[in-house]
Amino acid sequence: QWWWEVRYAGNDPSQSIVTANEIHVPVGEPVKVELDSLDVIHSFWVPNLAGKRDPIPGRPSQLTLIADKPGIYRGQCAEFCGYQHAHMAITVIAESREAFDAWQSRQNAVASAPGGEEERRGQQAFLFTGCALCHTIRGTPASGTVGPDLTHLASRRALAADTLAMTPGALAAWIADPQSVKPGAKMPRIALSADDLNAVVAYLGSLE
Repeated sequence: QWWWEVRYAGNDPSQSIVTANEIHVPVGEPVKVELDSLDVIHSFWVPNLAGKRDPIPGRPSQLTLIADKPGIYRGQCAEFCGYQHAHMAITVIAESREAFDAWQSRQNAVASAPGGEEERRGQQAFLFTGCALCHTIRGTPASGTVGPDLTHLASRRALAADTLAMTPGALAAWIADPQSVKPGAKMPRIALSADDLNAVVAYLGSLE
């Protein structure tokens, strides 16, 4: 709860993109957004691009986004949905068709392999300390579906639905104690040594 899963459906299911809390769109082109909720009623609202539309469990709805110029447009859940309602933001990044196609191509790829010893240790810690039970990293055995897909985590601007900037320090704080950052979030605290925490941060920070 309190985050947005973003799926780009393609004609080829193997080319579908799954990310979180950020929507990339090409400037000047209408983008159909299909909305649904798995928990409570939310409200999808990007004020500069479209009106409000409520995702209601079991009742899918649609709206269309059109960005007339490049930019970063902040959206927000506009229906009170619980304790962390204020921290359920969505960001729309409008860019040229060329930039969008390049982003889409990168997102279609599986995660890059660890590039050094610390990243390899971080991948192993991620896979075997419980993280992989909730998160997917395509190209690895991690295939959890409870939390966001992290295949290209480092390409995103922010963490926890725009609660924290995407920096190594913020990522470490989020992993070490998510409840202190976003109380009530479903992500549990994982007991990691300082070395393992730094290694996991290095590994996730390499996933662009």
